[in-house]
Amino acid sequence: MNEFKDLYQKTVIKKLKQELKIKNEHDVPRISKVVVNVGIGKYYNTVSKDFSVTEENLSLITGQKPSVRLSRASVSNFKMRENTPNGLTVTLRGTRMYDFLNKLVNVALPRVRDFRGISPKAFDKDGNYSLGIREHGVFPEAKISDELKPFSLQVTVVIKSKSKEHSFALLKEMGFPFYNK
Repeated sequence: MNEFKDLYQKTVIKKLKQELKIKNEHDVPRISKVVVNVGIGKYYNTVSKDFSVTEENLSLITGQKPSVRLSRASVSNFKMRENTPNGLTVTLRGTRMYDFLNKLVNVALPRVRDFRGISPKAFDKDGNYSLGIREHGVFPEAKISDELKPFSLQVTVVIKSKSKEHSFALLKEMGFPFYNK
């Protein structure tokens, strides 16, 4: 069993029930999915039409093949045409989600240069947490080569909870390294 999932089921649920004064175990906040996005529109338009190396790297990092997102409309200021590749996205659930979160918190984030913690203010109104990573090279599986320009990732942790405070308490108990306000 995954250590992150094990941590949630054995200790975090009990702590959150006491801390947040929740009676029903099913009302305890939980992570439902993790969405990882990479923008490739600029790379596709200026560098190369072949983004297979970026796609391969993202699949190595997440453990799942990404889907290609196409632009819906033409925007001349961005030199973007309709139905051209604009991004790569991966939605992780279950075991892969917990594996990725474990790798993110315990391996990748500590490898970020001058890392002091992640912002506790990045929660949206529904309690989901979004995090940007500037270079994919912080993940140990990432291949760094001359032909691939470093790309950034956006990670969104979708949490089922009643408020931002409940979501924050969940991620804090799961070991996310927040810096103090």
